[in-house]
Amino acid sequence: MNKAASGWMSGLIGVVIFSGSLPATRVAVMDFDPIFLTVARATIAGILALCLLFAFRERRPARGDLASLAVISLGVVVGFPLLTALALRHVTSAHSIVFIGLLPLATAIFGVLRGGERPRRTFWVFSGLGSAIVVGFAARQGFSASPIGDLLMLAAIIACGLGYAEGAKLSRRLGGWQVISWALVLSLPVMTALMLATMPSSLAGLSAASWLGFGYVSVFSMLIGFIFWYRGLALGGIVAVGQLQLLQPFFGLALASTLLGETVSWSMLAATIAIVACVAGARKFA
Repeated sequence: MNKAASGWMSGLIGVVIFSGSLPATRVAVMDFDPIFLTVARATIAGILALCLLFAFRERRPARGDLASLAVISLGVVVGFPLLTALALRHVTSAHSIVFIGLLPLATAIFGVLRGGERPRRTFWVFSGLGSAIVVGFAARQGFSASPIGDLLMLAAIIACGLGYAEGAKLSRRLGGWQVISWALVLSLPVMTALMLATMPSSLAGLSAASWLGFGYVSVFSMLIGFIFWYRGLALGGIVAVGQLQLLQPFFGLALASTLLGETVSWSMLAATIAIVACVAGARKFA
């Protein structure tokens, strides 16, 4: 498998893992406070990351890398988790699909600004078309309007796109899992202090579903998914591999069908085929 193909495969695995993040967060915030959920999941992932770095005796990042790691921490360790957790208090997971459909464009834009990539004009056509299909599909499903939730989700997408692009750029030198691990460790002291400060007086009586959602976003969404995702972006290109995020909403619906027995409509299948075609076109012209 060549470098580009390996990057696309790693990116695809990352997208599959991330596809469960919003539903898991939606379940978790039913019982957990959004701020506590954000700092607690970052703390748990940070401790795991510290163990990984210690076990593999990874060298510390250079002083010049600290600024990039801080941007990554603010974008994907704090920004996206916190903003989506707050937004999902106001909107449903289905509603958030509208904004996840814009994430590939945000990642591509920051890939150009921060990563120095220069995709061809045709790439932007396929990328924009794919995002439009995702937004159109989500709009047809029906959702209630919430200006607060919408603004929070938009801010989350901007923060996440920046964190993805910055992490991919740094992954070319440090490695994918090392970048997210160092970003988590960098934020660990602050996250731990905030977790202790915001911890509820009692954790008794919380539902099993909330604990499962909490565990998923702490281990898979916060750490394991990024190991594959940053590797994919570094090998296959930020702009090109970033288009795989267009599939994320549909993977989420597929997981809901398999695990929860929800019905998958023909319109979803048709939209998925169209999205795959856009991703293929974007990959060809990136």
